Amino acid sequence: MKALSVHRLQKRYGTRAVLQDISFEVEAGECVAVLGPNGAGKTTTIEILEGFRTRDRGAVSVLGHDPARPTPAWRQRIGFVLQSTSFEPDLTVAETLQLYASCYRNPRNVDEVLGMVGLEDAAASRAGSLSGGQQRRLDVGVGVVGRPAFLFLDEPTTGFDPAARQQFWQLIRELRHAGTTILLTTHYLEEARQLADRVVVIQGGRVVADATPDGLAGTPRSVVRLPGLGPHDASALQPALAGGWDGDAFVVETDDITSSLEVLVRWAREAGHSLEGLTITRPTLEDSYLRLTAANGSPSVVVETEHAN
Repeated sequence: MKALSVHRLQKRYGTRAVLQDISFEVEAGECVAVLGPNGAGKTTTIEILEGFRTRDRGAVSVLGHDPARPTPAWRQRIGFVLQSTSFEPDLTVAETLQLYASCYRNPRNVDEVLGMVGLEDAAASRAGSLSGGQQRRLDVGVGVVGRPAFLFLDEPTTGFDPAARQQFWQLIRELRHAGTTILLTTHYLEEARQLADRVVVIQGGRVVADATPDGLAGTPRSVVRLPGLGPHDASALQPALAGGWDGDAFVVETDDITSSLEVLVRWAREAGHSLEGLTITRPTLEDSYLRLTAANGSPSVVVETEHAN
């Protein structure tokens, strides 16, 4: 049994088709990231999977159950970290976690959850006094306090500083190691690369890609850039390398970086040209995502990246 199965999911708001034909699956224990430009249909898809919104057509199963007909037993196995959550402002952080823990048959210990989300020092603070980053940590704590078998994470690290984001990534890895299945939506592409086994890209109400982060672009080509060359040098290289002159550099896109470098080294020795400044780059997940969404007709793509050391 798949942990999640979505088959030909459709949803309309009036005359507007928001979801046209969404299909994908998630294996038990996987972390799958759902990406897409604003307005692509990600939020509607996730809300249907969570049981918070009805669908028009299609079949959906989460942990073997249709979320449109949730049962108390099914809810016990599901965790949510929504984009925004309101808590009773006069309750402390510890009291808030204890309140939500009381809804589950086998919750995590509150002190354990405080440590998991880095709120030990804020346990006695009122929920209404928390900073944005602390509030988000509490959201995550509430999402995991019930030991969910399936965890929905909707933009979970919004407002986190780089150190907090690294701590959260480690928490997600530990949850996955313990067997939790995770569906993650994020605009931080580095987050998807770090955490996801697979990336599902939704655009225009359809799935336009379903692949590993590294495989999103198929077979990525390396780009070799050698500065300090003029058009004459580029012409001399072109019979051996399918590249071109770009301003002050010779640029080659290649699937065989070893052979291309051998040609460049041999030519440089014969021509007496230095290879200083030569760079080799490969497409990042961001490059692949932008190329994919542009090819599928996105007029405007909002992407956030943050690189943490």
